[in-house]
Amino acid sequence: MAGKQSHVVIFPFPLQGHIKPLLCLAELLCHAGLHVTFVNTHHNHKRLANPQALSTHFPTLHFESISDGLPDDHPRALNGELLIALKTSIRPHFRELLKTISLKAESNDAPAPPLSCIITDGLVTFAFDLAEELEIPILSYNVPCARYLWTCLCLPDLIEQGQLPFPDDDMSVEITGVSGMDGPLHRQDLPGFCRVKQADHPALQFAINWTQAQRRASALILDTVYELDASCLSHMALMFPKIYTLGPLHALLNAQIGNVSKSLASHGGLWKSDPNCMTWLDSQLSRSVIYVSFGTLVNLTRAQMMEFWYGLVNSGHPFMWVIRSDIIYGAHQIPAELEIGTKERGYIVDWVSQEEVLAHKAVGGFLTHSGWNSTLESIVAGLPMICWPNLGDHYIISRTVSQKWKIGLQLNENCDRCNIETMIQTLMGPKREEIQSSVDTISKLARDSVVKGGSSHNNLEQLIEYIRSLQHHI
Repeated sequence: MAGKQSHVVIFPFPLQGHIKPLLCLAELLCHAGLHVTFVNTHHNHKRLANPQALSTHFPTLHFESISDGLPDDHPRALNGELLIALKTSIRPHFRELLKTISLKAESNDAPAPPLSCIITDGLVTFAFDLAEELEIPILSYNVPCARYLWTCLCLPDLIEQGQLPFPDDDMSVEITGVSGMDGPLHRQDLPGFCRVKQADHPALQFAINWTQAQRRASALILDTVYELDASCLSHMALMFPKIYTLGPLHALLNAQIGNVSKSLASHGGLWKSDPNCMTWLDSQLSRSVIYVSFGTLVNLTRAQMMEFWYGLVNSGHPFMWVIRSDIIYGAHQIPAELEIGTKERGYIVDWVSQEEVLAHKAVGGFLTHSGWNSTLESIVAGLPMICWPNLGDHYIISRTVSQKWKIGLQLNENCDRCNIETMIQTLMGPKREEIQSSVDTISKLARDSVVKGGSSHNNLEQLIEYIRSLQHHI
């Protein structure tokens, strides 16, 4: 009976790096027989790659979209305008959608069962208010890594202890009071908003309010492997009644649905992939290519772009570099020697299906901004990384990759072409064996977690059982 089927509404923060993992989770829940309504903004839903194919393969997956109140040509970057739109436009539309879904479910010919719960992106804090108002159970999914979330949960204590804001500009000072981080944290490992001069700075307060809001959820869902983050998860467990670690989510989905996932590889993508990049990779030697991508949010100055470009060309290794159309501020001209070097052994592309590229036998390393999605994808693919952190959880991820797990190298914020060249040669040359040994160990741990008997596989089953125990009518 439809009434006995669980119905979950999933609402991601409206950026690609948040949409893709939550869509993976939606597919996993549908594969288990749950009904899922996935909510996007109109703007993002129009850009979503082939949602019809997903709905065809997962008959209980349905898409809804709501207005974000922004003009069509708005860039929709992670900034104040998007955050304001969440409160002023998206919040009331999402509230009305929840009420509409509930009313439809009560009719005799309802296409969907009654609503069981909401799974919201942790950044969509207004969803907690609506869930409490409408008396709907709510679970929180967090895109950033667990260590970042735990660090942000500790921010009020760091302020009370006088460690924040920083009294000076020495970034090497050790931070105490964040337990479970497998070694000391330093100021340079904390997110950029910790470098503000006042404790009441809006950016710092936003991070505090966002993380404290998570404690209102009935359960916390994290895209991580329990064994990788057990040290900090044991501390977080004292705050949260239920924590489900399901990472790497894309690998868990692949393990559940097998070869079908290859035909749906672009799911969650808002950017069109270059179809010719795989042909170029096919022409390269095994493990010879350094793949470069800074995700969907990071921007470069012209000076930074030139340093990276010279470092890549001068390294002597083949490279594939994702350069989004909006990645650089202002116009730029490319020196002739870079054009020649790129033509000889480089491939510049607007966007790619990253999972597919990282899995290609020609790719031997990943120069990354250290976003959590990219880091997990690199771990699953068994590739060492060069980390260039920029914002949010990138700094803690880069520290963990390079110092704790020892599966990559960390590039200083002030990127220098000689340093970039040296790091590429280290990562791709004869000395890579030591790093690769650590990568293989971490990669196996991640891949083992998503198969039957693994921690993420077991946690998914427990999450599904928990959702099925929630029966709700507004």
